[in-house]
Amino acid sequence: MSNEVKGNRGPGGPGGGPGGGPGRHGFRKPKNPAKTLLRMFSYLSGNTPLLILAFVMVVFSALAGVVASYLLKPIINNLTDNLKMYIELKGLTAEVARDKVLTDLTKDILKMAVVYVCGAFGTYLSSRLMVSVAQKTANKMRKQLFERLQDLPISYFDAHPHGEVMSRFTNDMDSVAMALEQSLSQTVTSVISVVGTFIMMVVLSPVLAAVAVILVILMMFIVKTVGGKSAKNFRGQQAALGALDGYIEEIMQGQKVVKVFNHENTVSKEFAEKNNVLKKAATRAQTFANILMPIMGNLSYFHYAVTATLGAVMIANPFGWSGIFVITLGDLGAFLQYTRQFSQPITQISNQTNMLLSALAGAERIFEVLDEEPESDKGKVSLVLAEKSANGTLCQIEGDPFSNFSRTFDKENALCLAWKKPDDETLTELRGDVRFENVVFSYVPGHVVLKNVSLYAKPGQKIAFVGSTGAGKTTITNLINRFYEIQEGTITYDGINIQDIKKDDLRRTLGIVLQDVHLFRGTIRDNILYGKPDATEEEIVRAAKIANAHSFIKRLPDGYDTMLTADGMNLSQGQRQLLSIARVAVADPPVLILDEATSSIDTRTEHLIEDGMDKLMKDRTTFVIAHRLSTVRNSNAIMVLEHGEIIERGDHDDLLDQKGRYYSLYTGKAELT
Repeated sequence: MSNEVKGNRGPGGPGGGPGGGPGRHGFRKPKNPAKTLLRMFSYLSGNTPLLILAFVMVVFSALAGVVASYLLKPIINNLTDNLKMYIELKGLTAEVARDKVLTDLTKDILKMAVVYVCGAFGTYLSSRLMVSVAQKTANKMRKQLFERLQDLPISYFDAHPHGEVMSRFTNDMDSVAMALEQSLSQTVTSVISVVGTFIMMVVLSPVLAAVAVILVILMMFIVKTVGGKSAKNFRGQQAALGALDGYIEEIMQGQKVVKVFNHENTVSKEFAEKNNVLKKAATRAQTFANILMPIMGNLSYFHYAVTATLGAVMIANPFGWSGIFVITLGDLGAFLQYTRQFSQPITQISNQTNMLLSALAGAERIFEVLDEEPESDKGKVSLVLAEKSANGTLCQIEGDPFSNFSRTFDKENALCLAWKKPDDETLTELRGDVRFENVVFSYVPGHVVLKNVSLYAKPGQKIAFVGSTGAGKTTITNLINRFYEIQEGTITYDGINIQDIKKDDLRRTLGIVLQDVHLFRGTIRDNILYGKPDATEEEIVRAAKIANAHSFIKRLPDGYDTMLTADGMNLSQGQRQLLSIARVAVADPPVLILDEATSSIDTRTEHLIEDGMDKLMKDRTTFVIAHRLSTVRNSNAIMVLEHGEIIERGDHDDLLDQKGRYYSLYTGKAELT
């Protein structure tokens, strides 16, 4: 984008911090959890049978754990009773009693084993089902999110840093998937375990259960106090981590600049400062996080010891107690098992609740993008394939206008492209006549970028824009393809208001070569085909030859099948630019936009690129933005812009005769800024 675009761009840290979204492990609270939760259930509704079965298995496995612990009571009681009988008996009767001890013990252990195996199966099945539900949901959300991004206007990306947008796909989506996979089922399991365990503890011994409640209240107070400080410090850690990640990313991308200006020591010091900030923040966060579990563990042991001691007293009953103050050895054994199960789920509920709230916050951020207004398109005029009769009359014929037509190969034929208005049999031939009439435009209300701009480009003409940075040159070309909508005036294409033309059809007739080339991972052939996916090999080679790229491509080891790395960094800047021209050439558009395509190229490569662009511009309406005035001398008209207004217009000789701004720039008396 041009520097004229006014957006609130900011650094996008990959792991959190400004622009990059909250860190994956940082706790975030949703603004409206109830509304977000209901919306999340709408995504889960398509998997209702799996979800119901998963929760049935969750409940089953949780109850199995509770029941298995209770089975300790009959095992211990039966064992003690049978051993007592075995000790009191002698002879053959003693052998029978011994066999009974072993038989009953084996049966009881097998019962417990069956319960545990069933619980383990329930856990396994519920986990598999929740993973399936989570991944299907995340897949659906991710697909909708990506599709919505394709529908959003360019202005959205001007206002939102790329790091922030990417965090919706990474941090936020991971939080949602993790919550569905683990947190949701673990929370339900923990709740059922706590409730079931407490009920069984009351059944076994109300007195010991009351002691457990007192100690649990103490644990919850500690969890709330220490956990709150931990969450606060983790947010600080994530902010510091985000700042550090953003700084590392920035320095890695600017390594050449760092080395050119000998700033290695400076950036090392700045990194050390940010690294120290992270160290202090992480130390505080991890300190509270690491002391919580030891505290809870020691309290759990203390609870176990108190329960065992008091339970032993209640079994021995030296004071002659009765009723609820008397228990058996089996009661105590089962109760002690429950004490180990009681405190852990409470801690898990706290942690999983935080993770669920964090996931809801992530889901909210995803829904914010999904709720963005898509790029509007009220155009109804479409592009069709037509046949021209001897008297010039156009008649629509079947076929895709781009797949079945080539300006180069069909030049001698009667085929052409035409605009078709709805409910109108009259066709308008696509010629490339573009006109601006009193166009007023601003990116931000109150800040006018273009002021009453009027110009025209007849079919086949080359129109050049010259002016300082921010004068409005790129803005004009962005308005032709309707990246933005104008506030006043009209822009017509072959006499049709471009707002009445379908955006997809309009943009398919425009070819754009930018200064900053973006190539995709894949082969050179794939990147050229991006301009026309169904192009033949002949069309690909022809496009490469037009761009003067064929010769260097053939010299590569794999020719057109050469794989390109990220953004084509294994090619030179000039070669990348030639490929971008070939990509446009294969699309064969009637209108071209060249945005400073040679500003960062060496002189020799510039001649190659200019030659390729000259071939490409032949018989096409072309808009050229250039800082080098030598590249626009042969233009049919040159527009000199300053502060959003055309202050001079004419061809090269006319502007020199005017001895104005263009004359000063061309003769070196003034410079573009």
